[in-house]
Amino acid sequence: MPGRPEMKIVSVVGARPQFIKAATVSRAIAQHNASAGDSIREVIVHTGQHFDENMSQVFFDELAIPPPHHNLGIAGLTHGAMTGRMLERIEQVLLDEGPDWVVVFGDTNSTLAAALAAAKLHIPVAHVEAGLRSFNMRMPEEINRIVADHVAKLLLCPTEEAVRNLANEGVRGQVCNVGDVMYDATLLYRERAAERVALTTWNVRERNYALCTIHRAENTDDPDRFHAIWKALCAISRSIPVVFPVHPRTRNLFPREMADAGTNGIAIVDPVSYLQMTRLEASAKAILTDSGGVQKEAFFHKVPCLTLRDETEWVETISLGWNVLCGADTERILAGWAAIPSRDRIDGSNPYGDGRAAHHALHRLLECQ
Repeated sequence: MPGRPEMKIVSVVGARPQFIKAATVSRAIAQHNASAGDSIREVIVHTGQHFDENMSQVFFDELAIPPPHHNLGIAGLTHGAMTGRMLERIEQVLLDEGPDWVVVFGDTNSTLAAALAAAKLHIPVAHVEAGLRSFNMRMPEEINRIVADHVAKLLLCPTEEAVRNLANEGVRGQVCNVGDVMYDATLLYRERAAERVALTTWNVRERNYALCTIHRAENTDDPDRFHAIWKALCAISRSIPVVFPVHPRTRNLFPREMADAGTNGIAIVDPVSYLQMTRLEASAKAILTDSGGVQKEAFFHKVPCLTLRDETEWVETISLGWNVLCGADTERILAGWAAIPSRDRIDGSNPYGDGRAAHHALHRLLECQ
């Protein structure tokens, strides 16, 4: 017979990377409860930041995340409007639920709103993926993660570099390196993706295509940057197919660009599920992306990555030789593509933990109760 719940956690998610991270934590909670007598109750709040079924519900289904107890349905607004409405709605949820902890993930507007709402109500915040820094304050994500870190009580870092960043800023919360929960997810779902997802879905073969994702405002809101990236993709596609799952905010950019450049070798597809993306990442020759999560997943799969940004918070992927910063410069992207190294010649070290980051994070949370 289950025992009386000893702790209530509110986990706040809103975007694709957060669903993946939250799935590992929910799984660790379920395993803990199975052995400890139902001692933790998790209440999941979905802000609605990613509302499209292909960007949201499919992740809950594939990753077996418990259905959200609260779905706030807040999306499609400016940063200020979205964060403000989330802050208001999350505050009410927290007043109603009265949790012992609020757990936030990553660096989205959902992260910021949940961290602020909890802090103002004097509810302790645990930040999963704390301490990351790009040192580019023009990135909304950088502002979100810095604020979340400075109001959090428990900072659950994925790497030692993240721990050092927090020490340099004088962050006073409890800081610990638990490893990367996304590495947990990769190990859990990679084999399942290989079994369930066929590359023929996209008419490509193993190691004989490039995968591209673009979604950051710095690239999608700047026509010159997007055009330079697109020009490089068109050049690459003349020798190898390019699979390009298109983020909803990016699709509006394509009519003019497609007319200007042509897309014979570029397969523009709708957003893919987590298992589909895992399969595409693991089997690509190389990945081109401006996504922090996809950079890291490329590293986990040991697939070379060209990052379409001028900096990255995942500096370990650069130092170990798996990732190259190319910005939005056509020539740099093509030079990076031409210089993609053989996998067996790159450093095989892994600074992201032992694949049990979610369990370590939960253990720290229980210790701080």
